[in-house]
Amino acid sequence: MKKLTILIVMIFGYFTNANAFDGVQGFNLGVSLSAGVFDVDGAKEEFKGAHVGSASPGDILKNASEDDAEGLYAIGSIFAEVKVSDEVAFGLDYVPHSLDTETTENAQRELGTAQNNTVQVDFENLATLYATVQVPALDGLYAKVGYVQVDVVTNEVLGTGGAYGDTELDGFTVGIGYQRDVQNDTFVRVEANYMELDGATLVNQNDSTKSVTADGITGYGARLSVGKSF
Repeated sequence: MKKLTILIVMIFGYFTNANAFDGVQGFNLGVSLSAGVFDVDGAKEEFKGAHVGSASPGDILKNASEDDAEGLYAIGSIFAEVKVSDEVAFGLDYVPHSLDTETTENAQRELGTAQNNTVQVDFENLATLYATVQVPALDGLYAKVGYVQVDVVTNEVLGTGGAYGDTELDGFTVGIGYQRDVQNDTFVRVEANYMELDGATLVNQNDSTKSVTADGITGYGARLSVGKSF
């Protein structure tokens, strides 16, 4: 999460500077509930050269599936925003819990022996640094763009040996929403958004000829938020 931490320090650090604080219009704090669907395209496993456990001298590329892998998600998050004008705000959204995938299992034959492999992945520390811009001509409507980062923790039991380490993914999100102000400086938002994460390749820690790759990680969702202005 180093890149995201640097961006947070740069943006929020600037607005807490004594000279810049006079330009701040206020702060927002709140909670959100998001739900939607994500899919992964391009998942594959690769063996290079005379890899361990096989007599094959050539490279082997195995696609996980001809179809995209899809899954539903529902997550809660907290957010904080700095309002720099009536129309523009910078914010940080953080998911304080992990998003866990189901455990998948497959059998792989090595030198005539069947080996069972199980894999389960946890997405942790999902954070989004974003900006929102109100549309003056349409009261309450806003657009949103943000930078996303998440830690990926792999939990696997590989009968064929070795393990794949953890990694970090980053990407972007865009959205459009509507905010309705209610009493006592509180507000409610509804939002539709799209997220896209960069792919990653992980190399087997015990056998560098084996690697797994996931590309095309995208998500579509809706969000309901409740917050308070200060």
